[in-house]
Amino acid sequence: MGHRTPLYEEHVRAAAKMVDFGGWDMPLHYGSQIAEHHAVRQSAGIFDVSHMRAVEVRGPDARAFLRYLLANDVDKLTVVGKALYGCLLNEQGFVLDDLITYYLAHDWFRIVVNAGPADQDIAWFRAHAQGFTVDISPRADLAMLAVQGPKAYELASPILGPVVDAAFAQLKPFHAAICGDIFIARTGYTGEEGFEILVDAGRVVDLWRGFVRAGIAPAGLGARDTLRLEAGMNLYGHDMDLSVSPLESGLAWTVSLAPGRDFIGRAALLRQQAQGLQRRLAGVVLQGSGVLRSGQVVHCPEGDGLLTSGTFSPSLGRGIGLARVPIAAAVGQVCEVAGRAGRTALARLVAPPFVRHGRALVDL
Repeated sequence: MGHRTPLYEEHVRAAAKMVDFGGWDMPLHYGSQIAEHHAVRQSAGIFDVSHMRAVEVRGPDARAFLRYLLANDVDKLTVVGKALYGCLLNEQGFVLDDLITYYLAHDWFRIVVNAGPADQDIAWFRAHAQGFTVDISPRADLAMLAVQGPKAYELASPILGPVVDAAFAQLKPFHAAICGDIFIARTGYTGEEGFEILVDAGRVVDLWRGFVRAGIAPAGLGARDTLRLEAGMNLYGHDMDLSVSPLESGLAWTVSLAPGRDFIGRAALLRQQAQGLQRRLAGVVLQGSGVLRSGQVVHCPEGDGLLTSGTFSPSLGRGIGLARVPIAAAVGQVCEVAGRAGRTALARLVAPPFVRHGRALVDL
C-alpha cells in the first residue's frame, strides 16, 4: 500500500482504477481515459494532485536563497502572486526536479514540487540553506486540486463563491491569489484554461464533491498524461531527469544565465554551451496508425534518438511523443521509429506543442 491522498476514498467510491504513482495510490481513470481527456479539452475535468508537495520558503534571505538554488531567476518575480516555472539542478547541471515557485511576500515563497522527488528536493533545499536565514516548511496539511478545461471556472465558480470569484477575475495566467483558506492559481498541466487550488486537507473532500456535482468530470493520471503530452509539457523521470540538463530537454527558456548571478549548476551549463549541445528534445508524430511508447529508438539521418514519452493522442487520432534526437535533426524531416520484431514505422519530427486550447498546432 502506498501513500494516500485525502481523496482516496472518493476515488474508490467512483470505481477508479488505482495504480502506484511515485509511491502514491492514485486513480489512473474512472472508466474511460479517452472520455476524461475529451472532457478536459471540451468542457472541464478535475484532477486530484494532492500527491504533489507544497513547500514554504520564508525568511529575510528567501529571495537570495532561491536565486542560488534555482536555474530560473526569482528576481523576475516582482508582483505578489506571480509564478515562475523552472528546474532544480545539481552541480553537474542535471535536473533534480521541475517546479513552480510563487512569490507571496518579500520574505515568503511557495514552491510546488513533484511527488516522486519531493523528499529528495526538501533534503536538497535544507542541505543548501546554510548561510541563508530561511525556514523551509513542507505543507503536508494542504491538499491540491487541478480543474482544467474551457469551462473550468464557469462550472466551478458557484462552488468557490464570490470572494474567490472576485480574486480570480483579476488573475492573469501564471498568477495566484490567497482568498481566505484557498490558494488559487491560473496554472495547469493540460494546455487548457483552468486553475489549481491548495486548500486545507480537511476541506478538500467537500470541494471535490461540489465540483463533481457541478458537472466537472473526475479525471485520472491517464488523461493527465495524454493532455500534458499533447501540450508538449515535460514529465519528470521521462523527458528530463538526473541524466540530462534543461538545455537538452526543451527547457533552455527556463534557465537564466544572465551575468551577475551564481546558481547551482550554472558552471556546468556554461561548459555544455561552450562544448556545443549534441542532442535536443523534439516532437514526433506517427504518419500512420499506431501508438508511440517511451524507450523506442528513433532513427534519424543524423543518428539515432530515443523516445522519452509516447502515447496515442485522442485529440489528433495519431501516435505522438517526445524524443531526444541529434541536435542537427530538423523539424519536418521524416524518421523511423523502431517497433517490435524489427518493424519500423514512419514518423515526422515537429516542434511541440501538438495541441493547445483544443486546437491542433501540428500538420498531420
